Amino acid sequence: MSAPIPARTVNFDEVGKLVDQLERDVAKARAGGASVDTLRAEVEQLRLALSAAEPSHDEVHVGLHGVRDKIDELGGELKSGALTGSDYLARIGRLLGLG
Repeated sequence: MSAPIPARTVNFDEVGKLVDQLERDVAKARAGGASVDTLRAEVEQLRLALSAAEPSHDEVHVGLHGVRDKIDELGGELKSGALTGSDYLARIGRLLGLG
């Protein structure tokens, strides 16, 4: 049995900046929508992973994937002006080394 391949390390400072902007934009998004509320929860979970005394690259990596997946699912709902999903998807992809 081979050892699991560790997740690519991520730049915590860059992820923190992304989370700050996401939190501001999500706060402006239409309140009460279950999808937006789920995105808020994903962003908060990522914020908690970053705020640990010694953040885990694996937890932050998983959190970024969760936020990315939720933004991708929301698609058109994010075109309301508060969020631009494609911009966030591109930025998260770069942080994860996907593009």
